Amino acid sequence: MVNGHRVPQSTTGAAGPLPALAGVLFDMDGVVTDTATAHIAAWQRLFTEFLQGRASGGGETLSPFDPDRDYRRYIDGKPRYEGVGSFLDSRGIELPYGDESDPPERETICGLGNRKNDYFNAWLKENRVEVYPGTRRLIMELRQGGLKVAVFSASRNAAAVLDNAQAAELFDVSVDGSDLAELGLPGKPEPAMLLEAASRLNVEPEQAAVLEDAIAGVEAGKRGGFGLVIGVDRDNHGNELKKAGARLVVRDVAELVLNSDQTLKVKTLANLPAVEEGRKELRQRLATGTPVVFLDYDGTLTPIVEDHTRALLGADMRRAVTELARHCKVAIVSGRDLKKLQELVGIESVFYAGSHGFEIAGPQGWSKSLEKGADFLPELDRVEERLRDGLSGIEGHAVERKRFSIAVHYRRVDEKDVPQIEDVVERVLADHQGLHRGLGKKVFEIQPGIAWNKGRAVLWLLEQLGLDGPGVVPFYVGDDITDEYAFRALAGRGLGIAVRDHESRPTAADYALADPGEVKSFLELLVTLAAAKEKTPPDRG
Repeated sequence: MVNGHRVPQSTTGAAGPLPALAGVLFDMDGVVTDTATAHIAAWQRLFTEFLQGRASGGGETLSPFDPDRDYRRYIDGKPRYEGVGSFLDSRGIELPYGDESDPPERETICGLGNRKNDYFNAWLKENRVEVYPGTRRLIMELRQGGLKVAVFSASRNAAAVLDNAQAAELFDVSVDGSDLAELGLPGKPEPAMLLEAASRLNVEPEQAAVLEDAIAGVEAGKRGGFGLVIGVDRDNHGNELKKAGARLVVRDVAELVLNSDQTLKVKTLANLPAVEEGRKELRQRLATGTPVVFLDYDGTLTPIVEDHTRALLGADMRRAVTELARHCKVAIVSGRDLKKLQELVGIESVFYAGSHGFEIAGPQGWSKSLEKGADFLPELDRVEERLRDGLSGIEGHAVERKRFSIAVHYRRVDEKDVPQIEDVVERVLADHQGLHRGLGKKVFEIQPGIAWNKGRAVLWLLEQLGLDGPGVVPFYVGDDITDEYAFRALAGRGLGIAVRDHESRPTAADYALADPGEVKSFLELLVTLAAAKEKTPPDRG
């Protein structure tokens, strides 16, 4: 028994078939709501001020707060005061616990926790909290399938966050930091909070799944004997989540789907239904909605080739895209440079998002454009030079400089030399903290370390075109790992269509096409449906 709740003897990490579910429990921060950025900013501000004050006052030399490593290791998923104490322990700092009524300027654990709370609430007043689209979609699927849904959080601000995000009505029950204090329950990694949520749902832990992005939360799910623990890996710590007890790990909740037998499965490129199977949904969506079509270039409009400089758009595909652009807005979204992309496609009537969306332009007459990350150009220049020097002795590689990114291609590199390429890339980036490494097909992408990607570019374009409201059906067709950002951004709102390859990676897409040939046929189908709709007279009742 844990705080009056029975803990099953089974373990979530056991092999065997996935359990049929009666309920699903969602952690709030990082799984339901995108508030991690605000929390991390508040914690960083708190501990930067505190550690600097200690250094200037007593001459202590203390390593600064790392917003990635320290947040995940000592704070994420824990009640606020526990997070303060855990981080201070990591630096060998002892402070009195104090009292929850301590003012924020008092240097006690409670005082520091209250100061962090002030910083977080200041952010909340100025910003809107977003619900992850894939999470919202899965919750709706679960409710339609008859499953009960709960949200839990160690934060005492959970109710305010859910109200801000207009998400409280999504859940049957909630358990938060205020409940923990009132009931005297320990926080994660103890399972008491999760067991309380399951109890309020009237669901046995063995019949419930837990979705968590924090290591402490995954450990709590395992200790509580829940039927399925799923780690949500938004920060590249999937291996740690697995070690903590996650049976499944996904990059986004949009990669999950509810089966007819009440089990959850991970969608992959191999098990996605073909577009042909979704024709009925496609026709229904287009009967009442306006299509907007976003298309990747390499591997989608053109086949993947050994030499990326020879990936040229065929005449038939160019005609299909041009004809589609006569009936709806079309944008080409690619990792290639904007100017190079415009040159390769050569269609004046479409929009272009180059360099993974860091630079966007439209047809003649469209006055708006976007350029992100210009401040990083000098740093990219330096990194390019170091990469060319460091990789010069490895045969088959190619360093492709784009304006806002650098692609290190290794498709033609001997497999035994790939780790050496990765090592060079990692060593160079270690000295350039403003940049980060992304992944594509047989390529390492070095980009500015800001929250911008193909998904954000697609949402920006929809907003600028006045097409971000109801009645619009965005389609995104792509084959690359970087296209997953767009699939996630449009989850539950549009349709993501993945072009299959030889991999079987998880995906947030809805349907699949086999190759660029099927992409062309799909575009022609969209033309046919759009043209038919244009000829149909409006229903005047």
